[in-house]
Order: sequence, then structure tokens, then C-alpha cells
Amino acid sequence: MSGDRIIAGIQKSPAYQSAVQSLDRDHDRFVNEIVALTEIPAPPFGEEKRGLAWRALLAGSGLTDIETDAEGNVMGLRRGTGAPGGKLVVISAHLDTVFPAGVDVKVKRQGTRLSAPGIGDDSRGLAALLAYARALDAGQVETKSDILFVATVGEEGPGDLRGMRYFFTKGPYRNRVAAFFSLDGIDPSRVTNGAVGSKRYRVTFKGPGGHSFGAFGIVNPMVAMSKAVTDLYEVVPPTNPKTTFAAAVTGGGTSVNSIPDSAYMEFDMRSESAVELAGLEKRFLAIIDKAVAGENAARSTRAGSITADKKQIGDRPAGMTAAHADIVTLTAAAAKAQGYRPQFNASSTDANMPISLGIPAVTIGSGGRGDRAHAPDEFIDVEKGESVKGLTVGLLALIATANAQP
Repeated sequence: MSGDRIIAGIQKSPAYQSAVQSLDRDHDRFVNEIVALTEIPAPPFGEEKRGLAWRALLAGSGLTDIETDAEGNVMGLRRGTGAPGGKLVVISAHLDTVFPAGVDVKVKRQGTRLSAPGIGDDSRGLAALLAYARALDAGQVETKSDILFVATVGEEGPGDLRGMRYFFTKGPYRNRVAAFFSLDGIDPSRVTNGAVGSKRYRVTFKGPGGHSFGAFGIVNPMVAMSKAVTDLYEVVPPTNPKTTFAAAVTGGGTSVNSIPDSAYMEFDMRSESAVELAGLEKRFLAIIDKAVAGENAARSTRAGSITADKKQIGDRPAGMTAAHADIVTLTAAAAKAQGYRPQFNASSTDANMPISLGIPAVTIGSGGRGDRAHAPDEFIDVEKGESVKGLTVGLLALIATANAQP
């Protein structure tokens, strides 16, 4: 049966219609939970308070087996009609934001527009998970597979997917996942079935240092670093699969009248292809070595030589969920059924981990309208009609996928 027919069948069922009525009826509660969660700071590696609040809200959702794992992921289980302990479907959103501690997260409201750092990425997603759990319970919707609702830690930047790494390597459900949804961002037409991988390094170039006048002529770590950057930017990466790099953060030196004894730079490399990413990483590391050797050959090493400490600070796997996979076709059909045109793309989200392990996974939006993610003036619009319409895409896709599993 086609995805469109499966989705149409779900839409006609009284249980689903009752679930949607619950989403509509409880929309104010949903909005209030977005605000409450947003106003609990959750900087990188500081998600605990928000996790505790989300767990408390989860307790009233009709789920069982509510727990917080050793890494900080919070989860609860909705039982299906299948045998206990069988394969399950995961739907997740992330607790952390990109914003450091101390950022003002008070929500500002103008009509239906809510503005605050992290409100769409991913507070709305966290609240949507709660709304889905309650709606399924209110509609008494049955699914073949169990559904696990998970609020994850460490999705953003320096977190490097630590929550999902733990979940899929050490967590109690690691061998039971048949399909995985990441609810991240707003756009309900987005079907992200590609995982953009990344390699990130902090490279510290070290040397003897000295007086800028008295020690002139000795090797300079900043020169080696500069050469590495210019050589990297001579590389022409492929456009398909899209592959990129950036020299991103830098620092070092002691004073304007000193040759520095160290200088550092952070680099980001990304690709939709694991093969291309590995090739770029290999070339990047060779460029660093060549720049160091070049500086040691170009100037005096009488006081010491240049070295480079290459520390990996990020490693996200790349991959793709096939376009014909059930989770992709059903999610696309759910978007179409609600009047959206599915947009397939690739991104870097919690779904990278299951995709890299061969588990069918997609990232979808939580609905409504919004913009300026990762900016202090991030906002969403919670006008009820569009908000509920967007929410139903994920609900439809979740029910269909949880019934598609053997």
C-alpha cells in the first residue's frame, strides 16, 4: 500500500481524529509549556534543570518507564500492541541550546509571536513531544510498535551528539530501535533524510617564542598557522556531495612586541558523504604537517622548533536514509496530506547517529512558523490554525511508522 493511502486511512480513523482534537483543545497548554521550557537555561553541558522540568511534565502524559539515563537523556515509553521487548520507534527533541550560560532567555510575546533564544530550536520540539504523547493517550490510538519519547542532551555544537552516542552505544534501548524521528526546528515540509557529517579540530601551533626585535628570525607558530589556513583554502571541495570547511576560531600570543610561543585555531569540516569527509580530513592533517615543516625550514630553529597539537573536538558521522524507506515515504505523505510540499535535504542533527548505524531515521519540523534559529532574536509564531496543522504532520508520520514495523 502506498504511503499516501496509509496516511489517508489514519486520517479517517476516529482514534486519530480524537487525537487531533486533543492537540487543538490543549494548544494553550502546549504554548505555555514552550514558554516554560524556554525560560529554563540549557547551555551546552548544562541541560539538567530543563531535563528535570521536562521529566515532570512527562509524568502526566500517560507514558510508562520514565527515566533519565546516565548521560542525561530523559525518556518515557508508550506501549504498543506487539510483544513486550520488541522493536520500537523513537521520537526525540533536544534539551540543549547553542547559547552559553547567562544569556537572557525570557520569552517576549507580541500577539502570537514568541521570541527568545532557543524557542524554536528546540523548545517547541520538546513541547511537541509532550503534546503528541497526550494526544495519543486521549485518542486511545493503538500502534503495533512501542514508541519511546526522548529528550536528548548534547545535540548542539560542542555537545557533539553525546546524548545520542550514549543512547545508541550504552543505553537500555540501543538494540531495539527500528526507526527514529528527530523533532528539530520548525518547517513541517522538511524531511531531512541526509546526515551531514563533520570533523572538528583545535590545532595549537607551538614554538619557542621570544622578543619581536631581539629574537627576530626564529620560527613563529603564527606563521605556520597562517600558512595552514591559506593552503586549506586552496582546496576545492566537491559541490555534490556538498563538502565544506571553515577556519572558525583563533587566538594566541602574549603581546604586540613578542613572537608568540603558541597560537591556536579551530577548524570545521563537513560533508554529506562519509568518503568525502574522510578524504578532506586526511588532506587537512597533511596541510598542517606541511605548514609546520615549512616554517621550520624557513626560519631559525636555534631556540626550538614549531610543533602542532591536533586535537579532535568534534566527530559527527555522515550517511543517508534511503528515499524509499518507510519512514521517509510516510513522512513525506503526511506532509502532503496537510498541504505541504515535502522538501528533502541533509543536515546535522541527532538523526546522524542512527543513520550512521543503518537505522532508518529522519529529522522533521515541529510545525508553525518561525525564523532566526541560533540567533538571540529567534522567534516562533503560535497562531493556532497553522501551529496545529504543522503538529499533525509529525503525529501522522509517527503513527504510520509505528504501525509499519513488523
